[in-house]
Amino acid sequence: MSEPAGLGVEVAVIGSDAAIITVCGELDADTGLVLQHQLAGQVVHGRRHLVLDLAGVPFMDSSGLRVIIRTVNEMRNVDGSVSLAAPTEVVRRVLDLTGVGMSCRIFDTVDAACESLLGREDEASDRSVRDTAAR
Repeated sequence: MSEPAGLGVEVAVIGSDAAIITVCGELDADTGLVLQHQLAGQVVHGRRHLVLDLAGVPFMDSSGLRVIIRTVNEMRNVDGSVSLAAPTEVVRRVLDLTGVGMSCRIFDTVDAACESLLGREDEASDRSVRDTAAR
């Protein structure tokens, strides 16, 4: 866990090329660089698919938004992806107003983002269709 400048960032590797980045604290001009360094480190370590858990982010300004957009663009350059998970109401409003959802997927939960990333969403959907057809 890294906590300089009041921002906590925790990384959980969920596959050889995927990680969940849990962010806690305000994401602004003072803390954005901390997150940017953590995300860049994941790319260096071969992670191509990132899930950003934003449940612990009560506030995000344009500096935080810039870090997310920059990461989305960098991941596209390496055929990767960024998914945003569990944004607080305030953060979700910023994401919606700026159209970030058009660049990356936004999920209500970290589990939903991980299932989608790992391809389990399709399997669950297939099971649901089979269960319904069996009735």
